[in-house]
Amino acid sequence: MKKELTPLQYNVTQNAATERAFDNEYNDEFREGIYVDITTGEPLFVSTDKFESGCGWPSFSKPISDSLVQELSDNSYGMRRTEVRSRTGDAHLGHVFNDGPADKGGLRYCINSASLRFIPKDKMKAQGYEKYLPLLVKK
Repeated sequence: MKKELTPLQYNVTQNAATERAFDNEYNDEFREGIYVDITTGEPLFVSTDKFESGCGWPSFSKPISDSLVQELSDNSYGMRRTEVRSRTGDAHLGHVFNDGPADKGGLRYCINSASLRFIPKDKMKAQGYEKYLPLLVKK
């Protein structure tokens, strides 16, 4: 796997590192599409659940399905947080906090861009993610 990922992607997903805030690929990405696990291609988040949180990392109100991620207690660096990992690839994604938009459930999934691959809406069908297109309809 180390050969397929950049050093940053590997360090984030396999060693639970954190990329720099505001200096990452998807913080300012707001096109329609799907975000998948960089290590497995497993669908994780959709653009309709992404919001600008001001934290410097891509923020989502929820994953596509709770069954796609696992949440673990993280007490590193003297903080009490909840780590988010992909269930299939067991890749570190980021953390979830309870300061998200109240009208969307109140959660903020703060996710490292380095753990994701974004697939724009117009390429989802060709890359095998057609069944997720209905999730891009804004409610």
